Amino acid sequence: MNLRAVFFDMGGTIETLGYTRELRLKATAGIQKYLKEADINLGLCDEALFEIVTNGLKQYHDFRLQSLVEYSPQKVWCEFILKDYSFNPAKLDEVAEDLMTYIETHYYQREMRPEVPDVLKAINQFGLKIGLISNVISRGQVPFNLAKYKIQKYFDPVVLSSECGIRKPDPAIFHYAARLMNVPTSACVYIGDRIARDIVGAKRAGFRLAIQIQHDFDHGEEDDGAIPDAIIGSMAELLDILRAELARPEKVLPSQISALLFDAGDILYYRPKTGELFSDFLKELNIGTEKDHLAEKAALARQAFRGQIDQDEFYDTYLQILGVDDPEQIQRGKKILEEENLDVRFFEGVQETLITLKNQGYLLGIITDTANSVHTKLSWFERGGFGHVWDSIISSKEVGFQKPEPEIYYAALKQLGLSSDQVAFVGHRISELDGARAIGIKTIAFNYDVGASADYFINRFSDLLEIPFANINGKDHISSITEKSLR
Repeated sequence: MNLRAVFFDMGGTIETLGYTRELRLKATAGIQKYLKEADINLGLCDEALFEIVTNGLKQYHDFRLQSLVEYSPQKVWCEFILKDYSFNPAKLDEVAEDLMTYIETHYYQREMRPEVPDVLKAINQFGLKIGLISNVISRGQVPFNLAKYKIQKYFDPVVLSSECGIRKPDPAIFHYAARLMNVPTSACVYIGDRIARDIVGAKRAGFRLAIQIQHDFDHGEEDDGAIPDAIIGSMAELLDILRAELARPEKVLPSQISALLFDAGDILYYRPKTGELFSDFLKELNIGTEKDHLAEKAALARQAFRGQIDQDEFYDTYLQILGVDDPEQIQRGKKILEEENLDVRFFEGVQETLITLKNQGYLLGIITDTANSVHTKLSWFERGGFGHVWDSIISSKEVGFQKPEPEIYYAALKQLGLSSDQVAFVGHRISELDGARAIGIKTIAFNYDVGASADYFINRFSDLLEIPFANINGKDHISSITEKSLR
């Protein structure tokens, strides 16, 4: 896959930044003004408010370093900055975003690297797409500064942790950005100043290159975890790296098939005890079996799979449908359901097979009907040793469609930049295999339903390596694979 996109970090990368205590203390007068206009009177002088804001932001910073979760400005102010003060939360809601944007634009001295406009112009002339992924609490700071620097026209998409709720180095935010741009992760370069956030995250997401740009700023944190593919001191040095990547010959595959798309559950992994603990829980409460409510569960799951309700709401409502009404038992039931959900085991040969296919030059993608976040699924894949191989992850929860609806398959094709005849789908359900075949995608059945139709049937996951269109071993006879003609 040729290079197609360049993503940038913002703070420390597009712009340099720094601060002094005096700068922040002076800027605190503006915070006082916002609070007073919202009729929030804390009775604090500027210096006292400065200390409270500083300490609260530090506590939140430490929290998000561990959780990789980004809270809303309202939650940050209520649970970290002003947690020891009484005020009307509704009043704070009105100004929380403006307050955080003000802090992120006034508590730092920010300056664009002077070479950036010319570099962006050159990248644009290379025919490459340009995007941005930034960890920020506010939604306003990055757009404000991009407009101030007069470079906002180059960036699409602009992905902010404050909008999607997850932070670098979580690979899910990199996958989200690549999906919005409709490019495979392996066709992307990422440039950032922090190893622990930018380089680690881009590599975990399978980006083609992760480049560190030097920035003289002491974050007071350890900054390690990966080796950058290149280290540059000026953004202008990036152009030679991109030219070299663009000149690199693309790997030629032995057949028309360029990508393999996989269902996730019951293809890559299985849950060995699904329903056992929960069935025992229902018996203990003298509640009938789940079979009595299959239609209601399916309707509820459909909402969860399409992102209309979150997983916690699914668990809560489902337990009430079953007749669990005691709050303590509902919490216990939700814990059991989540424990069963997270008990994931991988089929034999999955890691080795996926890595072999990736090394051969095939693009690899996921199409999954799920109520789990991409973050959660990637954490499972990383545990299995293959989190970095994915060029595309299409989740029903994110795109709002489920298999066998054609839109979810087309979302993967669009991101990979391929037509249906260049792709094969590995699935197990009759409906999902039929849905792929209906739009011209080759189908491979593994762990499949009785009565399933497919182009190929495999008994072991590693048999993927011996299917004719991906025949790495060059064998003439394939004993463990059966082919079914669809003519």
